[in-house]
Amino acid sequence: MSQATSVNRSLILLPRKPSLLFSLVTGVILAGGAIILALRFTRGLAATTNLNNTYPWGLWIGFDVMSGVALAAGGFVISTAVYIFGMKEYKPVVRPALLTGFLGYFLVVLGLLADLGRPWRLPYPFIRHAGPTSPLFEVALCVALYLTVLFVESTPAVFEWLGMKKWRRTVGSMTIGLTIFGLILSTMHQSTLGAMYMVAPTKLHPLWYSAHIPVHFFVSAVAAGLSMIIVEGAFSHRAFHYQVEITDEQFSNINIGLSKGAAVTLAVYFAIKMVSLALDDEWRLLGTGWGLWYLVEIVGFVVLPCVLFVVAYRERRLTLSRVAAAITVVGVMLNRFNITFVAFNWNVPADQRYIPNWMEVWVTVAFITFAVVVFRWIANRMPIMYEHPDWKGVH
Repeated sequence: MSQATSVNRSLILLPRKPSLLFSLVTGVILAGGAIILALRFTRGLAATTNLNNTYPWGLWIGFDVMSGVALAAGGFVISTAVYIFGMKEYKPVVRPALLTGFLGYFLVVLGLLADLGRPWRLPYPFIRHAGPTSPLFEVALCVALYLTVLFVESTPAVFEWLGMKKWRRTVGSMTIGLTIFGLILSTMHQSTLGAMYMVAPTKLHPLWYSAHIPVHFFVSAVAAGLSMIIVEGAFSHRAFHYQVEITDEQFSNINIGLSKGAAVTLAVYFAIKMVSLALDDEWRLLGTGWGLWYLVEIVGFVVLPCVLFVVAYRERRLTLSRVAAAITVVGVMLNRFNITFVAFNWNVPADQRYIPNWMEVWVTVAFITFAVVVFRWIANRMPIMYEHPDWKGVH
């Protein structure tokens, strides 16, 4: 049984101070990121990135946006499972998943600001230069709306923490509507991120280009979301074990159930990738260098974790489930990298290819560190890992 069942709730709410090492490391990373961002906004992309006219999108788009949106999909996946399909056994992981999703989408916005610059023009797509026929407009609109939805879905913990019962009841009554709206928005922009590449059939390598790439993006995002819940849960369960109310067996059952869902999703993803390959008749390309790299992505990061998830589910092996989830997360990131800049402009000479600048990497790490710090601050103070005693069993 978790320690939280025997510890006074008022003690649990007391925030725990981070270690000196944690504070020093995060401080250095965040300070370095702030300096690099200041340099980016004062001297431009050329001073801080290796982007050029051939490769206009690099690490900040490939990771902070493309990967970030996919990895944050756990929020809409698990909330849909619990509140729409009635899978109440997964409710203990809803709030951590929603908070992770909100922070993930917030980092998407930060990544876009770092890449695009001119933050004061962020609302331009909506109020000045709307382009309703553009996939980018749809992505911008849906991400903005879904970030708002995630924010509202995360506020019950805030209102419980502040004792604002009226506002807590109001937001709670909106749970089903917010979940449905979030599902619709997520389905739209997760797939449309892939649809943007349909306008570049001569730039993206044929093995990654497909008329079905919007479906690829959506299904892989579901797999990434489920896997990210498992990965995040492993760290959160260890870091906030004193808050967790469910037993270790219940926690293990939740992860094993998620493994089953991830295995099915990865199997579906593999099937549609093979169907697309067959419809485009690109089998011959598998024997090339690019084909071998494609097989590394598919076999190593789709088929392998799918098999591991199946074994983890059948034999109820939690550690194996976490390994499979970590491989899946890396695999979805690899897929987004391949599409964004590795296999994009694939026929460009090797010496002209894009390689991220160290400052791009540092900023990305700083964004991740910022999210970890904020998650830790919130989880140490608000009922994220447990149910508030006044609101048990309430949406």
